[in-house]
Amino acid sequence: MKLIFVGADHEVTGSCHYLSVGEKHILVDYGMEQGVNTFENVPLPVPEARIDYVFLTHAHVDHSGLLPLLYARGFRGQVYTTDATADLCSIMLRDCAHIQMMEAEWKSRKAKRSGDQQPAEPLYTMEDAEGVIKRIVPCHYNTEIQVCDEVRIRFTDVGHLLGSASIEVWLKEDNVEKKIVFSGDLGNYRQPILRDPQYTSRADYVVMESTYGDRLHSKERPDYVRELTQILQETFDRGGNVVIPSFAVGRTQEMLYFLRKIKVEKLVHGHEDFPVYVDSPLAVEATEIFNRNRYECFDEEAMEMVREGINPIAFGGLKLAITSEESKNINFDDTPKVIISASGMCEAGRIRHHLKHNLWRPECTVLFVGYQSVGTLGRSIVEGAKEVRLFGESIQVNARIRTLTGMSGHADKDGLICWIRKFEEKPKKVFVVHGEDSVCMNFAECLKIEYGQRAYAPYSGTVFDLTSGKLEYEAVPVPVKKKAKVASGAFARLLASAQRLLALVQKKDGMANKDMAKFADQINSLCDKWE
Repeated sequence: MKLIFVGADHEVTGSCHYLSVGEKHILVDYGMEQGVNTFENVPLPVPEARIDYVFLTHAHVDHSGLLPLLYARGFRGQVYTTDATADLCSIMLRDCAHIQMMEAEWKSRKAKRSGDQQPAEPLYTMEDAEGVIKRIVPCHYNTEIQVCDEVRIRFTDVGHLLGSASIEVWLKEDNVEKKIVFSGDLGNYRQPILRDPQYTSRADYVVMESTYGDRLHSKERPDYVRELTQILQETFDRGGNVVIPSFAVGRTQEMLYFLRKIKVEKLVHGHEDFPVYVDSPLAVEATEIFNRNRYECFDEEAMEMVREGINPIAFGGLKLAITSEESKNINFDDTPKVIISASGMCEAGRIRHHLKHNLWRPECTVLFVGYQSVGTLGRSIVEGAKEVRLFGESIQVNARIRTLTGMSGHADKDGLICWIRKFEEKPKKVFVVHGEDSVCMNFAECLKIEYGQRAYAPYSGTVFDLTSGKLEYEAVPVPVKKKAKVASGAFARLLASAQRLLALVQKKDGMANKDMAKFADQINSLCDKWE
């Protein structure tokens, strides 16, 4: 039994961990890296075609975004995740594929204008997204699932996103059983709509996130409605728009929850009927998924509204922009308005068009309501950039830039510590991941010195033997020298098919000799055809 750390080690995005038990190969998350990456990630320890299972903590793309690439390279196993995450992935992975294909098309047109006739290839296609979505196995919270003889799992709600979970994994090999818990991303406490994180009582080993392991949220629950009301009032009085870059899944629905209260109670004086635009087809679909999963995931406050027949994330004056034409028309209406659009870090999507139309206007406000990774456009604006480039054009940042204080889907340092201390016995080892370099180190030291935990912050490539409880290989940080180029295109797909064939052959050890000979003849016949 081995645990290998692949992604989001001393970094915040690209989460991926590898487990092996017996002949089974497992990934916990397979996420996309976003923003600037500090360290190189090791490749997967085995070819993608040999991965048997993926256990997915939640739908955010830094945890799920490379699943279609896994499929493109030969994965044909099963993806286990919660019911709500399965629903969200069905739209989010398609959206990721659409973005990949649109960006490749744009790069191809740009290259052609420069005389380069070689078309750009997307990282993966819609066919790959559809393929991996069909491999998803939805699971209920708090239910033990026997995945195979060697593995069973259970998902526990951790309140970070609709459907988000920590995952308990029991591994059995040679009559030895070990239990490892992956925290996923732990949710903030006392947040709207979703329940607070729930706890796990026992584990031999724990892999836990540390995104906000260096900061504390306010002890008092922030009055988001009051702060948002003030921003709306000041901006509308100036005749401007409030533009909110927001993650389509999670944060958008929270903002609708607050805006509903503001609208119903008529808190913005003189602008009581202000329009609210959700300009993201993905956000519109995600909001419907929130409504479908309300009984399993909503907190008591939201459920009280549901029992009274009130939809907590819908209200009069809410306008949904689906088509490109509807999106474009938003900026030709002079009425002061709220525009909620993805992506939350301003790296892609329709938000960039809204920034182009509103950033230069001093009467407008751009309101950030989520974490901005290093190297993203959103981070640059929050840190005070005076000018940014959008669609090849320099745009002055004259709008007021605000951040909704305390708005976070992640537990802070106290929340993380509370979660790990709920284990009835201290785990044999706590691996600290999913945090910026210094945060991982400092949070691990805090757990060791102040709470007596056996904490350790591994770098990508570290190998841990779960049976002996010892480090088999301690990786050192390898700084990123240049942006890694991921192989794509027809040749990459051919290689992936070959890896899949090899994986299939390796699984056929023990087949009847007659059938193996027939299989070999078929392979040789195919080779003869193409030689």
